Amino acid sequence: MKPILVERELTAAGPRKRENRATGCRSVTVNLAESPLGWLHARGHLTDRQFNAGERLRADWERAQLAPSVTMRWDVVRIKGSGGDGGLSASERQIAARHRFDSAVGAAGSGLSDILWRVVCAGDSVPVAEKALAWPVRSGKLVLGIALDRVADFYRIR
Repeated sequence: MKPILVERELTAAGPRKRENRATGCRSVTVNLAESPLGWLHARGHLTDRQFNAGERLRADWERAQLAPSVTMRWDVVRIKGSGGDGGLSASERQIAARHRFDSAVGAAGSGLSDILWRVVCAGDSVPVAEKALAWPVRSGKLVLGIALDRVADFYRIR
């Protein structure tokens, strides 16, 4: 994914849109295309194993086409025998991805699957997910780490 870099003014409350370049305020460059999972990993809050588990879960979620569809689908029509499809039709690959996704979320457990889905699949930041789930502030990273460890065990990521 191509980075979308913008400059933000660094304030005590966090980065905000920079309105005046002439001021001597400190600023930070932010990548708007970065996922919350990538952000946590880049800053050392997630291990490589946890990050890879989250990316694998998100890939299965996308392959299973579980995201809401708003409009007509304009997917490329595949010609039979093109590419490494593993002998499965598109529908069979989608069903297999859905099964892997459901099993991985089930392996995380019912109490952990909410934060896992919100951050990894929906792309919510940890503070937004904590607020939506009515959790205490700064509890989400710990719970997300536990959930990703369980997902990594499911996918057998070492």
